[in-house]
Amino acid sequence: MTEKPYITSGRNTIIHKIRKLDLLIINGDEHPPVLVTYKGIKMYEGQVPENKRDAKMMDMELVDVTTSDVFGDEKTLLFVQTLNGKEYKVDYSKIGTGMFIKIHQDSIF
Repeated sequence: MTEKPYITSGRNTIIHKIRKLDLLIINGDEHPPVLVTYKGIKMYEGQVPENKRDAKMMDMELVDVTTSDVFGDEKTLLFVQTLNGKEYKVDYSKIGTGMFIKIHQDSIF
């Protein structure tokens, strides 16, 4: 088994840890997917891969927060720590606004 490019912390935090794979975070059917790169985070506009194998071919890791190996249920609030040392807050109750994805904490190093 290969190492996952992310770890989970607490009940709603995902930490990106491998630069060569982006994370494509899926949070249920109603919410837009979010793409996490080594530079930052944004709403994903492209075609969502059908499965993890297809995602790997696109240099992505498909992360479904509703599966039991991640969090097990949909989240209204998700925190994502990127490789550039920033932590972003993804507030699914604010989709379509400037508050949907924002920096929660900036690095101190």
